[in-house]
Amino acid sequence: MFSPSPALYSTAYTRSLNDPEAFWQEQATAIPWIEFPTKILSTDEEDLTQSGVARWFADGVMNTCYAAVDYHVEQGRAEQVGLIYDSPVTNTIQRFTYRDLQTEVARLAGVLRRLGVGYGDTVVIYMPMVPEAAFAMLACARLGAVHSVVFGGFAPHELALRIDDAQPKVILSASCGIEFDRVIPYKPLLDEAIRLATHQPDHCLILQRPQCQAALTDERDLDWATTLTTAEPTDCVPVRATDPLYILYTSGTTGKPKGIVRDNGGHAVALKYSLKAIYNIDPGDVFWAASDLGWAVGHSYIVYGPLLGGCTAILFEGKPVRTPDAGTFWRVIQDHKVKVFFTAPTAFRAIKKEDPEGKLRQQYDLSSLETIFVAGERCDPPTLNWLGDLAGVPIIDHWWQTESGWPMVANQMGTNPIPVKAGSSSVPVCGYDLQILDDNGQQLSAHQEGYVCLKLPLPPGFTPTLWRDADRFQKSYLSRFPGYYLSGDGGYIDEDGYVFIMGRVDDVINVAGHRLSTGEMEEIVGAHPAVAECAVVGIADEMRGQRPVGFVVLKDDWTDSSRSIEDELVAMIRERIGAVAYFRNAVTVKRLPKTRSGKILRKTIRQIADGESFTIPSTIDDPVILEEIRLALTEHKIGLAFG
Repeated sequence: MFSPSPALYSTAYTRSLNDPEAFWQEQATAIPWIEFPTKILSTDEEDLTQSGVARWFADGVMNTCYAAVDYHVEQGRAEQVGLIYDSPVTNTIQRFTYRDLQTEVARLAGVLRRLGVGYGDTVVIYMPMVPEAAFAMLACARLGAVHSVVFGGFAPHELALRIDDAQPKVILSASCGIEFDRVIPYKPLLDEAIRLATHQPDHCLILQRPQCQAALTDERDLDWATTLTTAEPTDCVPVRATDPLYILYTSGTTGKPKGIVRDNGGHAVALKYSLKAIYNIDPGDVFWAASDLGWAVGHSYIVYGPLLGGCTAILFEGKPVRTPDAGTFWRVIQDHKVKVFFTAPTAFRAIKKEDPEGKLRQQYDLSSLETIFVAGERCDPPTLNWLGDLAGVPIIDHWWQTESGWPMVANQMGTNPIPVKAGSSSVPVCGYDLQILDDNGQQLSAHQEGYVCLKLPLPPGFTPTLWRDADRFQKSYLSRFPGYYLSGDGGYIDEDGYVFIMGRVDDVINVAGHRLSTGEMEEIVGAHPAVAECAVVGIADEMRGQRPVGFVVLKDDWTDSSRSIEDELVAMIRERIGAVAYFRNAVTVKRLPKTRSGKILRKTIRQIADGESFTIPSTIDDPVILEEIRLALTEHKIGLAFG
């Protein structure tokens, strides 16, 4: 690791903004090209997207699968383990060398080619966290096809929307997924989605898992194992850097999912750069991102990033708790000698709830671990401090989105480690001209909260458009502040340049004319020793427009019934923010409604309290929780719907 020196980061960051072409041309030399690009940043009309966004490496030719797999075999890493599959839910551990990956991916690519998949075709992958899902992604990349991974177990209606938008030739799926000890059959969900969809795939390739055998439909459905027995391996197909590698759907305000597009060249360059610059990962190191392949983290840092960097990646099929206990993360780190670990703060809050004193962590040797990164939602300072004390390594909160594909704000541990500030995701990453703007598009001063925006051009790896919907890309991200990308998050930058992301712009509430951050209130509530997890939501108030309400999950070992937690939390907010916050209620609940990726459904909680009609989000972990929230609000007579 470099010695901490602000000059290292400052010099690199300034250069990346003042001379982006030279900066990214240099980074592009780190990946293998078939034809190295001469056009680094294109602003001419021929190479712009339909949205008007500049393109990177427009005339470069490469193949992402080659750069991630075959290249390392040729460079002497054939016998190094490239992927470790660790599945506590099936008691399975498998290791695949780079040569194994090359063999498996080339054979699966041969199957897809035989099924008619070629350059530019789309393939939907609807699978659990199994090695075959990673093989499928790489096999598509090998052929120059475009994959769209849909979170395994997604509801048929949502899957059907994605099938109709992506229009895949082939769908790759499995007979089931496993949630804790529960087997979830996927094939009935897939069959119903295809029935609902207008577009019909030519074939479905189904991986039969021993926990559940799926019934196959004649002609359309093929058995994965049987089909592979006659597969002919196929080589990598050259593609342009600007050709799409994948589509990843994310929620949109209209109800129709947005198809985030990732190109090949910029994506590979950005991820390769981020591995060393941000995560301080070198070839041969073990990198673990505990996420799902259905999310952006899974694409960037389970499959593509680590493999592009010649690392060992871990694909984990399990949860932070109950598989078998709250020590499973520590066990994986010990067993596989993980150097850098990355997951969402919600995972550690779940661990903290079940093992608040961290007794299980003491059972494991974490000497290989150098850093823990968290992202996906804002990491509250109490969780960050608890985790730092427990793990004994730096805890780095960083910020990025599905749209960016890699971090926008981070402590660049491989370039210039700087002190951690609790509550901040650190400083802008090289290539990102991040600014805080007011309603009129004017740049704000230190500590003034506003819209978090990125000045164009966006760096390599950032989505250049939405799948077949350039107009929506323009309207969603570029029209509000011309010349800027609107992230949808609010925040501020302090006097030292540290960025504080305070949550989605619609999470900033207006209480009697005062703009207040629910993120700040969550920090205060989360600091109470009884609180394991919390959410503060702005609900409608007839007198003040909005007012905040807290929802708290208490730690399992909290037994002091003599104290009124609600009164104490109200007093803490009053002391830290003042009576202007009008924080009057902190409702104790057993759990908070979340997406499967761990994000709290604050908007849905608000809609319940305000008596608004809403659609149960397709990404929700357990819909029953919403009824528990409604009953808690009713009991406390909170909200327009209950008051």
